[in-house]
Amino acid sequence: MKSLDQKISNIRSNPSGAKDFILADAKDADMAFGLASPGKDPLTGKTRSLADYRDQMREIVRQGLVDIMLMSASSSEHLTIRERLFDDSKVTPAVRANDTTDIHLLTGGTYAAEPSRPFRTATIEQIQSGKINPEPHECRLGADLGLYSMTINNNIAFDYPTLEAYRQFRIEAEQKGFRHFLEVFDPNACGHACPTNIGRFLNDLIARTLAGVPSSGRPLFLKMPFHGRAAMEELVAYDPYLIPGILGGSAGTTYDAFRLLEEARESGARAALFGRKINTCEHQLTFVKYLRAIADAQLEKLKIKPTRALKEDLTATSTASAYSGSTSTIKQVPAKPSPVAARTVIPAPAAPPLKPDGSPDFKKMTATQKVAYSRSRIAADLSKSNNHSKS
Repeated sequence: MKSLDQKISNIRSNPSGAKDFILADAKDADMAFGLASPGKDPLTGKTRSLADYRDQMREIVRQGLVDIMLMSASSSEHLTIRERLFDDSKVTPAVRANDTTDIHLLTGGTYAAEPSRPFRTATIEQIQSGKINPEPHECRLGADLGLYSMTINNNIAFDYPTLEAYRQFRIEAEQKGFRHFLEVFDPNACGHACPTNIGRFLNDLIARTLAGVPSSGRPLFLKMPFHGRAAMEELVAYDPYLIPGILGGSAGTTYDAFRLLEEARESGARAALFGRKINTCEHQLTFVKYLRAIADAQLEKLKIKPTRALKEDLTATSTASAYSGSTSTIKQVPAKPSPVAARTVIPAPAAPPLKPDGSPDFKKMTATQKVAYSRSRIAADLSKSNNHSKS
C-alpha cells in the first residue's frame, strides 16, 4: 500500500487521534515558470535543465520520505508511465490536473495580474495513460491522483466560471476513477473587493463549495495558504473529516519551512506541500529528511554545507501565498490572533525535556522546542562539517 493511502485511511477512521502527516514534494513548476522552473544549481549558480529537474524527482522518490511527488503531465509520462519509477515505491505519483491563468508566469507576462480564469492543458486520460484515447488497461499505467487548483477573487464574473469548471472536473474525475486533492489560493486580483479576513473567506469558500459534494466526488485533502493558527483551527473544528493541508509558498529560509510545518501541524493541518522551498535549498534530500523528521518528531544527524550563514537562516522572511510569488496585499483580520505567527523574533525556549537516559523526550516537547532542537542539531552538524573541511 502507498503511504498516502494508509495515512488517509488512518486519518479518516480517527480524525482527532491519528498522528499521520502527509508530506509532498511539488515539482510541477514547469506548469508555471517555463525555463526558470528547475531553479538554479547551488554549486554552479546556473539554471538547471528539465532533465536535471527530473533527476531531482527520481532521487526524492527513491529516498522514499515524501508521500506524494507532484509533477506535470509530461514529467509523469516519463517517470510514471515509461520508467515505472513508482511501481515499487511507497510514494504516490500525482499530476497538476489544471493550470489556471494566475499561474501562467511567463517572462514579461501579465496574466498573473488579472483575475484567475479556469484552464486545463492535460486531460484526465492523458494523465492516466499518456494518451487521449487509451485502452481500458492503459488507464492504470499513469497517475490516478491530480491536483486541482482554484483562485476565487470575490467577483462573480470570474468566480462563476471557476466554480463551474471545478464542478465539471469533479463529475468527469468520478466517472473515470480519478482522485484529486483541492488547492485553494488567496485571491490574486480582487481589486476593491478584497475580503478583509482572508482566512475566514477561504474557510467559508471551502465549506460552501464542498457542501454540495458527496463523498464520492470530494477531494482527498486540501492545500491552502496558512493564515495562522486561528483560521486553521476554525476549519478543523467545523468539519473534522476534512483533511486540511498547507502550501509551502515561495522560497525562504530553512527556518521559515520548519516553523510553518510545526505551526500548521499544531493547528490541525495534516498535510504540507513544499515546492520552491525544497527546490531552492542547498541539498534537497537533506532538506526533505529534516521536514520528515519535524513532521514525525524524529531528528537525524546529517552533514551538509549551507549556502546561508546560520544567523541569516534564522531570520523569518515573508512567505508568498500566491503562486506568482507575490505576497498578498489583503488586510488580514484573524478571528483569534496567533501570538506565535505574529512574532518575527522568537525567544529562546526552555531547555527541552529529557528522558531518564538523557536523550530528548520528543513527546513532551512543545512545537517551539522541536524547531529549536532541530536547528541546534543542524548547526552542530554544519559546524563539524566545516571544521572537518578546514582540516
